[in-house]
Amino acid sequence: MSISTPTPAPDSPRNSQSPPPSGIQGTLEAELLGLAHKLYNLGATVINDSTKDRNADGKPPAKNVGLRVNEVVQSLEVIDKVALQTNAMIPRQLLVDIDNAKNPMQLTRERLERAATENQFMNGKIAAIQSYRDYLNEALCQNFPELENHLRPTVEDPQSESNDAQGTG
Repeated sequence: MSISTPTPAPDSPRNSQSPPPSGIQGTLEAELLGLAHKLYNLGATVINDSTKDRNADGKPPAKNVGLRVNEVVQSLEVIDKVALQTNAMIPRQLLVDIDNAKNPMQLTRERLERAATENQFMNGKIAAIQSYRDYLNEALCQNFPELENHLRPTVEDPQSESNDAQGTG
């Protein structure tokens, strides 16, 4: 007998097919899933109705599109009411990106990569400044030997270590 790991559900951010969480978040998630199904049914109905020809008796076929549109509108109304009860804050930029058909996961990855790149760039600047400081201190010690005690603190001196840690050394 093998143990299988749960795979992510295609329509859920959760890692498994577990039921939605309790409370407002669960209600909202269930309503959104229901809306997705109603939108799918609406699309299928539109395609089905547009491909039907006249019935055998010569009358046009019954159109169910209006019924499906009403179901979608009712679902949107319920979602709007539930949304008023939630207190989750969503950044406006995220909503703009979604409206522009950008994948939120892709945007998150891009922002993380950008932050890592900027972090590496800043680490490079810090290393360059520390290297310059070491070279400058060495040159000052060579030309002004009386400053060597201030520029190269001894390990035994705890005061100079705290000054060095604060960047005052």
